[in-house]
Amino acid sequence: MNIVILAAGQGKRMRSELPKVLHPLAGRPLLAHVLDAARSMAEALGLPAEVVVVVGHAGERVVQAFAGQPGVRFVAQHRQLGTGHAVLQASPLLDDAQPTMVLYGDVPLIEAETLLALLSAAGDGVGLLSAHATDPTGYGRVVRDAAGRVIRIVEERDATPDERAIDEVNTGILVAPTSRLKSWVTKLANDNAQREYYLTDVIALAVSEGAPVAACLAPDVTQTLGVNSKSQLAHLERIVQRRRAERLMQSGATLADPARIDVRGELSVGADVFIDVGCVFEGRVALADRVRVGPYCVLRDVQVGADSELVAFTHLTESRIGAQVRVGPFARLRPGAQLDDQVHIGNFVEVKASRVGHGSKANHLAYIGDAEVGPRTNIGAGTIVANYDGANKHRSRIGEDVQVGSNCVLVAPITVGDGATIGAGSTVSREVPAGGLTLARARQVTIAGWKRPLKKSGD
Repeated sequence: MNIVILAAGQGKRMRSELPKVLHPLAGRPLLAHVLDAARSMAEALGLPAEVVVVVGHAGERVVQAFAGQPGVRFVAQHRQLGTGHAVLQASPLLDDAQPTMVLYGDVPLIEAETLLALLSAAGDGVGLLSAHATDPTGYGRVVRDAAGRVIRIVEERDATPDERAIDEVNTGILVAPTSRLKSWVTKLANDNAQREYYLTDVIALAVSEGAPVAACLAPDVTQTLGVNSKSQLAHLERIVQRRRAERLMQSGATLADPARIDVRGELSVGADVFIDVGCVFEGRVALADRVRVGPYCVLRDVQVGADSELVAFTHLTESRIGAQVRVGPFARLRPGAQLDDQVHIGNFVEVKASRVGHGSKANHLAYIGDAEVGPRTNIGAGTIVANYDGANKHRSRIGEDVQVGSNCVLVAPITVGDGATIGAGSTVSREVPAGGLTLARARQVTIAGWKRPLKKSGD
């Protein structure tokens, strides 16, 4: 099946250097959502999706963003002369033996089920997706004859007062036999207020040639909403997030406020998960049964085991967390962090590219980088693993049942034996043997009778 996605518009009202179809919705470009719907439709039909994306303004950035995706080709519309002109640019790449569906890169909420219904309604003729709008301002109107048959689409700027009163609007999405569509787009004229070649004029041409035209009503007008401004983008973002919140609650999650959650990727939840306000989920995140996520946490590509708790303002990226773990508040797990079961990572603690063993703790103001920490080890407040020498990172191994006092520096690469204790304030740069107490700090000295300096008179 041929699928043409129009993505050439500059989006002047966005007031941005970023091409309109690359603006993110729920963490992904607008165009990505449309491609997903097209592929899902083709997959349901058991057909390969041959997609042609028409690019224009800053088109090289769109091509670069989607380069390498299977079944997607690009064609440039060097002059933006309207939607009909855009389809004309794509026509050489379309297979006459298959029908062609035209979609829009800035209409991201369209669903595959709606496109399938449109195909069914069209049969061997032309299918037009329409919608009933409470406020049709700005949309082309679907004009029908006395028998209810579609006879043409009229753009608002060119409509009469009676036509403007019509509340059935054109979404722009249509499907047509490819050979006839190619013929029709060559016959389009630009004698309109915009001096553009409107794809919607194809409907009148089809009617004049006796081709059957069927209008299929979208089940939900929000599927047909386009993005032409930052305000409209924000409106669609809240629609998407509310839908995702509803799905999460249907899956058993409790949301403190469904209006204050942002899922910008894939979030799966187990039973009795609780998510507080202001949390952001990006990439792929999985929360097992009874996980609790405190307010204003950010999770990106994270797995969290059952009965674990993430306390307020915790940030986690590309990390794995076991069961019955507590992290935060104000903690940060960077890529490669792995916390085994029953680990505690406390306030203002950062873990990067390290594994922290079962039952170990770092409760206050610590940094663990490029280290393997054994089970039941305690990392004292203010302690850091100094893994960077200014040029290279080095790994360390801290054994099990180790006690590291407050304000220690473990200079990597270093090995700390099982059961060792390192006294507070130590800077350790050599291997620490198992079982003993290691001190590496200057001797305390008191100078009796020492006087503090005094300010000079007159200062």
